[in-house]
Amino acid sequence: MSAKKRNSSTPTSLTPTCSHWGNYLVESDGEQILSIKNYAVDKEPTPIGQSLNDALDNGARIPQPMVREGYLKHGVNSDGSGRGKEKFVPVSWEVALDLAAKAIDDTKTNYGKDAIYGSSYGWASAGRFHHAQSQIHRFLAKCGGYVDSLNTYSSAAAEVIMNHITGIPFLLLVREAPSPQEIAKHSKNFVLFGGAAIKNSQVNAGGIGAHSAVEQLKQLKDADVNVVNISPIRDDVIDEVGAKWLALRPNTDVALMLGLAHTIAVNNLHDTEFLDKYTVGFEQFLPYLLGDSDGQAKDAAWAANICDVNEQEIINLALELGNAPSVLSISWSLQRQEFGEQTYWMFTTLAAMLGHIGKVGAGVGYGYGCIHNMGFGGRKVPTYKMGAFGMEIGERPALGDKKFIPVARHTDMLNNPGGKYQYNGMDLTYPDIKLIYWAGGNPFHHHQDLDELAKAWSKPDTIIVNEAFWTATARHADIVFPCTTMLERNDLGGSSYDAFISPMRQAVKPYQQSRSDFDIFSDLAQRLGFEDEFTGGKTEMQWVEQLYNTTRENAAKIDVKLPEFNDFWQGEQFYVGDQLDDIEFTLERFRRDPNKYKLRTPSGKIELFSEKIASFNYDDCHGHAKWYQHVEWLGGERAAKYPLHLVSNQPKTRLHSQFDHARTSRENKIKNRERARMNSAEANKRNIQDGDIIRLFNDRGACLAGIEISNDIRDGVIELPTGAWYDPQTVDGKKLEAHGNPNVLTKDTGTSTLAQGCSAHSCLVEVEKYQGELPEVIVFKQPQ
Repeated sequence: MSAKKRNSSTPTSLTPTCSHWGNYLVESDGEQILSIKNYAVDKEPTPIGQSLNDALDNGARIPQPMVREGYLKHGVNSDGSGRGKEKFVPVSWEVALDLAAKAIDDTKTNYGKDAIYGSSYGWASAGRFHHAQSQIHRFLAKCGGYVDSLNTYSSAAAEVIMNHITGIPFLLLVREAPSPQEIAKHSKNFVLFGGAAIKNSQVNAGGIGAHSAVEQLKQLKDADVNVVNISPIRDDVIDEVGAKWLALRPNTDVALMLGLAHTIAVNNLHDTEFLDKYTVGFEQFLPYLLGDSDGQAKDAAWAANICDVNEQEIINLALELGNAPSVLSISWSLQRQEFGEQTYWMFTTLAAMLGHIGKVGAGVGYGYGCIHNMGFGGRKVPTYKMGAFGMEIGERPALGDKKFIPVARHTDMLNNPGGKYQYNGMDLTYPDIKLIYWAGGNPFHHHQDLDELAKAWSKPDTIIVNEAFWTATARHADIVFPCTTMLERNDLGGSSYDAFISPMRQAVKPYQQSRSDFDIFSDLAQRLGFEDEFTGGKTEMQWVEQLYNTTRENAAKIDVKLPEFNDFWQGEQFYVGDQLDDIEFTLERFRRDPNKYKLRTPSGKIELFSEKIASFNYDDCHGHAKWYQHVEWLGGERAAKYPLHLVSNQPKTRLHSQFDHARTSRENKIKNRERARMNSAEANKRNIQDGDIIRLFNDRGACLAGIEISNDIRDGVIELPTGAWYDPQTVDGKKLEAHGNPNVLTKDTGTSTLAQGCSAHSCLVEVEKYQGELPEVIVFKQPQ
């Protein structure tokens, strides 16, 4: 984390910026970052913000355009297996841009647009203009078309299934959650399937002006709300709420929900009036629940055997839920597993049986606290549309008019060109990809079975990456364009998730030869003959001003006044919540008048049984919620060989893999490795002490990590957060990831045929104390 020596006489300034983990004032002298300052209104600022001090780190930043040595010599005829291994050759911008433009043009000419896969991930920047996802999709669309991805690694299974169940877009549904203040006023029980880990509430899509989750949650204890944390991890709910911990086996939540539902049904505590008026399909589900259709009642005893939870505890919780107003919450993590769609379907079924859905301060929260303002954002939500840089209205092709893959089927696509598969009722074919262009995001962080991804990644002719840092994705590219960070360009921050808007003035000059995505794509578009179409004839600042003015005009339509652009641009973050009305949630409107506010489902109601899904005839997703026998879980045969369930959850010291090289993340590591946690009983079985380096392994791979002994983790479980930069090495002739990336261990199979989502949380491993000489972690240094 090196920096140049600063001249103390150089004047300094405070510049506002916006990130997904907070809005800040950046103290700089125009060349160096001197400090990152929190706004006073942010009472619970996250330590992640201090990592911005290391945005100019010379070890991690990419200084100029780079080309893989073999690709520079042989072009598309080079051996792709050299990616991630061969040296990089520094080249001029002209050489790199010419190479990339030729590769794009040749691919289109020789193979067509469906041979180009363009991808990104939305967390690259909180800015509305320098949003890598918008930039790359606009560029490739105007270039003639490409293969896109659908859904997200975070919540693909839920996105698909909830559209069938409620017809409400998932990202709208999740932000319509009762606040702790409302829960404290209206409910007696707050049951969190998968917890609501406070570490996840550090971030918010599009920026956040003020963190307040802890202070809000304290209201629950003050109101004597019965909080229950159903998770293998105790601190998935903060101590301040005094939650009861129900430490079930990972991935058995559906069985537990069924046990609760059975107890509620046989005690006639289910709300038949609500079920009749607002849902369809309960009569198809009930025979399965009672065991009439398959001979197995899904009672508390049955559930207890699967979940490893006391039967009486299940019965007691069911009776509590059935006799008082309640809120049920489900984390996004629970659908990232085998049959992950079932968690959200059964959760909704259980909530519908209780009958509180659509009541103020009761009902459901889909992903409570998964990001800050989902659950903690309240009702002061901007309902006007922010200006955005991307495809104009009318230019977006319909889903059936373009090639796409489910986002988590990346390796499958590369390994099976022309292969047939199914997704959400559609029969689809994998394209034959010759060129990948990635801007924003790091698939070598968020994809599963990374060693297999690395093999598949060798197959395309060309891989181009825009990246600020030497992530594994950049290291596995042919052409690398060095990109600026949000501190090195002009933008504006804000979103429909937060009531703060912030200017993002350039705080420091671009790192060495870095350029913005906009400049890179503009130069490529010029070479390919559509520069004016891409840029719209505007510069960076003209676009920033236009996007702000569009936002301002949209806000004015609902009587929200925003300052003139010049006043906005010279100022700092500001709050519009005092001009916003409290919104009524979609499910509240539906409950108030189910005929006027019908849901966008075939029945217009909540579908506990879906005729449409049933018509797909999938073996792994039938017409109503069910418990399916898992393959990789602690109750299966595989656990005899790999007896620990790996929870690869979100990290607390960074957003995904961003700024892993920086201080907040690195200071939490153990001997430069990612920090894992397991309880003392499991550690003692393996003669492992606190602070040891351990080797986690299964038949997919192995990695090193530092261990923290914590009795906040139940037996049979080990936690290793995602996001450590992938550092594959060969030690004693064997492959070993040296840094602690759990995705060398996770399996790359879809949640089910319906959604084909990420199933990373279905993963078993074994652990041993590492005895050999520790390999150096090299990913924070410049590659060869």
